[in-house]
Amino acid sequence: MTAQTSTRLAGALAAEENKLLACIHCGLCLEACPTYVHTGDENDSPRGRIYLMRAVEEQRLSASSSSFARHINRCLGCRACESACPAGVEYGQLLEAARADITEQAGARQRGFSNRLLHFALRHVWLHPSRLRLAFAFSRVLRDAGVVRLLLRTGLPRLVSARLEFALALLQSSTPYKFETETESSHPPASEATNDEPLAAKTRALIFKGCVTDGLFARVNGATARVLAANNCETSAPPAQVCCGALHAHAGDLEGARTLARRNIEAFADARGAHIITNAGGCGAMLASYGHLLAGDAEYAARARAFSERVRDVGQELELTGTKRGAPLDTPLTTYDASCHLIHGQGAGEASLRMLQSIPALRFAPLTESETCCGGAGVYNLLEAELSARVLREKLQHVQDSQASLVATGNPGCHMQIAAGAHLAGLILHACHPVELLDESYRRAGIYGAVTSDE
Repeated sequence: MTAQTSTRLAGALAAEENKLLACIHCGLCLEACPTYVHTGDENDSPRGRIYLMRAVEEQRLSASSSSFARHINRCLGCRACESACPAGVEYGQLLEAARADITEQAGARQRGFSNRLLHFALRHVWLHPSRLRLAFAFSRVLRDAGVVRLLLRTGLPRLVSARLEFALALLQSSTPYKFETETESSHPPASEATNDEPLAAKTRALIFKGCVTDGLFARVNGATARVLAANNCETSAPPAQVCCGALHAHAGDLEGARTLARRNIEAFADARGAHIITNAGGCGAMLASYGHLLAGDAEYAARARAFSERVRDVGQELELTGTKRGAPLDTPLTTYDASCHLIHGQGAGEASLRMLQSIPALRFAPLTESETCCGGAGVYNLLEAELSARVLREKLQHVQDSQASLVATGNPGCHMQIAAGAHLAGLILHACHPVELLDESYRRAGIYGAVTSDE
């Protein structure tokens, strides 16, 4: 190794030096780490991975070595270790720096086909909004025309590749949840269904649409806008916004993430500092980290910090505006799975859950280990399929134990991971976003007047 290698990781470790030195090796991060729980390998724990990172920094281990890459890439990036760590080590930043070094030092041949395909898509599709829109439009055609459903029924994708089958199941799982048609007596009049307490003064906010959410879950963005409007918050969505950059950062392409971050900072420039509303835990956590991502950019550093301070999950924003109560819903037994990044990246897991509590008489069952990762983690489920499947099986078992047949979760990746796994396992289980349930509750309460639809 030369003196120039691992500069990003060395810089990240140096920035965390005081916190790393404060580490008392208590091991609290071990049981919080899904990969360690499933493998029992210290190198697959946050503590073990930090040891490996230090070895690279001290030039005792190469960042291009297969062992370093294997254990770093096995990390889900759920950041549960950050919440468990009494020293406050910001492990997520170290992970991204380590993956950036791996990406920079590993040649294309060393990455493997799946990683080469991922990096090609991130560079040549995700950085170009028109190409990305076209890709999602094609995906929707396959989904909505029933092509994906038919392929899954034939079993042919499984014969080609288990990853292909799971990828198609992920796409199929993005279909909307169909609410039962209400009867005349299924809900009270709007005057009885809403709160008597006055709402806060009218506010305004900007909606971050997200690439996957906008491409496959446009109904969630529509529900977000309607629910906020019903609670006295006027919204708009800047047309120049792009992908948040989370996939790039998680894959070690920090320059790609910074390119997207700068575009979003420009798109959401707002003299009055309106909040930036997200409805995807992964996107929200990424947007909230722009201050760190662009800390070394003299032109954007201050603007990035200000941008991150404006980011709010829709659940957090509703707690600021006050949340009207809607009408009861005749949904099946419902449970809530907390997005890792919503909890550990934004600290908004409970706010999302409280959206469900605004629906009168909702049949709800708590989910054991709701805060534990489902194994999705962006495209981790396709790159580290075997370990992802082990984590997912445990999640699905907890859902089965709850006896719920509807899972509400605040992240599209979690939605698709859980629903796809359930589909392939033959389980009767559906998924939706909490704001979709609140939106339907408002519709049935007559809060919106005429019925609206997104898809």
